[in-house]
Amino acid sequence: MARLVKLHRSHNHRMIAGVMGGIAEYLGWSPNLVRIAFVIASCASVAIPGIMIYLILWVMMPNATPDSYR
Repeated sequence: MARLVKLHRSHNHRMIAGVMGGIAEYLGWSPNLVRIAFVIASCASVAIPGIMIYLILWVMMPNATPDSYR
């Protein structure tokens, strides 16, 4: 599996915007595992809604380019 050199939104593991796929590729984890962990953490957190975090990451993280992968 190709890993991202820097944190970017994924082109390979994209469901909505590629945010969780990009985090998974950067860490070398399964994208589904990262998505499930994010949903569980979002449901458990009352202070900051997960959708707000996702939207912020969507805006802040750049799209991956072919040069982003090792």
